[in-house]
Amino acid sequence: MNDKKISFIICYNNEYYLQECITYLSELIIPDGFEADIVEVVGAKSMAAGYNEGMRRTDAKYKIYMHQDVFITNKLFLTDLLQVFQEDSSIGMIGMVGTPYLVKDAVMWHGIRGGAFYRLQKYIQEDGLKRFFELKSGYMEMEAVDGLLMATQYDIPWREDIFKKWDFYDVSQCFEFKKAGYKVVVPGQEQAWYIHDCGIPNYDNYYGERDIFLEHYLEYMSRRKEETGQEYLEKVEACIRESYHGSDEDKERLLQMLEDFKKEKEL
Repeated sequence: MNDKKISFIICYNNEYYLQECITYLSELIIPDGFEADIVEVVGAKSMAAGYNEGMRRTDAKYKIYMHQDVFITNKLFLTDLLQVFQEDSSIGMIGMVGTPYLVKDAVMWHGIRGGAFYRLQKYIQEDGLKRFFELKSGYMEMEAVDGLLMATQYDIPWREDIFKKWDFYDVSQCFEFKKAGYKVVVPGQEQAWYIHDCGIPNYDNYYGERDIFLEHYLEYMSRRKEETGQEYLEKVEACIRESYHGSDEDKERLLQMLEDFKKEKEL
């Protein structure tokens, strides 16, 4: 394993998106002493299968699995990423958006999420539930992160034996890292480090893959079946208090956002 190498692994089916993605990657500043390359995977049977192929094709310690329609705008992205990894060797994965505690139906956006989002304010204004909490500093441990970008410093095989399509490979991989004893985190971002030009998502297979996830991760999810909305929010509060590694001021802001949410809505 080359601990001075970073590989971007991209499954793609659209050459235009791929080239746009690569254009942004070419503008990133590579930290001194490091090298970076791009592993392109075309024709994958599933996202998990494609990412396993990409993993096998590189000896880089640091791997960044990303969608073809993600454009990294933070030119110091690699430096910022390495800083988080090197702060704690138990951090196995970094995402851009995640949930500190996965809601019982396993649909991430039905619960509280945190991180940074391109055009976040527009989404917050449109979402009266205000379920998205911006992280401004430090990092927060998450139970699951969105698959738009998932960076790792350890290799764990993706569950292509279970997830044979294009959904829930990301949540599954987070739980695989958790089972292996590694943390999954989302860093604070004053401004989003990326643009995700995903358009309207396709949910044709999403809920079928969700059911597969719930079946295969019963050890984590079964005890949540009877969880009330209030109990869920109490779990999220505990996660913020125990698993947010940032300024005290930002932690208090997040806790206040949660209190405001509790007053407005029930999950």
